[in-house]
Amino acid sequence: MRARHKPWADDYLKKHTEYVVLEPESLKGNWQSRFSQHQPIYLEIGAGKGQFITGMADQFPSINFVAIELVKSIIVSALDKVVESKPDNVQLINTDAKDLRSFFGEGEVDRIYLNFSDPWPKNKHEKRRLTYHTFLEQYKEVLKEGGDVILKTDNRHLFEYSLTSFSQFGMVLDEVTLDLHELEDPTNVMTEYEEKFSSRGQPIYRVQARFQ
Repeated sequence: MRARHKPWADDYLKKHTEYVVLEPESLKGNWQSRFSQHQPIYLEIGAGKGQFITGMADQFPSINFVAIELVKSIIVSALDKVVESKPDNVQLINTDAKDLRSFFGEGEVDRIYLNFSDPWPKNKHEKRRLTYHTFLEQYKEVLKEGGDVILKTDNRHLFEYSLTSFSQFGMVLDEVTLDLHELEDPTNVMTEYEEKFSSRGQPIYRVQARFQ
């Protein structure tokens, strides 16, 4: 379902520049300056309504989190959650993540989360999948040595595609889970999509892949 247009979204984002980075290019190589403490930086690509990033920030205060979301009418919901919880370890970016190297310096990020990314099921759209090799190339550049990518999805085809893509790129698969909720992992923070799909009994797939 397409998000409803919210004409006030621009003003709302500009009102909360303590949490929203309006010009992320200006922070390349200097993201730690946006946080109260110098800590590892974890990046979520596709933050949605922010349930994951705010939950993670609360559970892991020793990590600094940056979340990117392209759709303005959706990221304002994430901002609502951040404004309410007032974490000092979350920053939001409203932009396209097609080239992270515009925003982050080499080795500036410690981990990348891809949560319920668009599977782009048609073969002609393969290059748009966030685990296509051109995306993996930029992830490797902005991640520190040994940094990893964690993918969660309900889409079996995207999951299998990503396993192959990671392996062909030479990444190490540290964890492959075919039914995440069977693990009863207490550290797992669910996204809005994850709650919806798992409530229907749909398995959630997760893979943690590390660059060598």
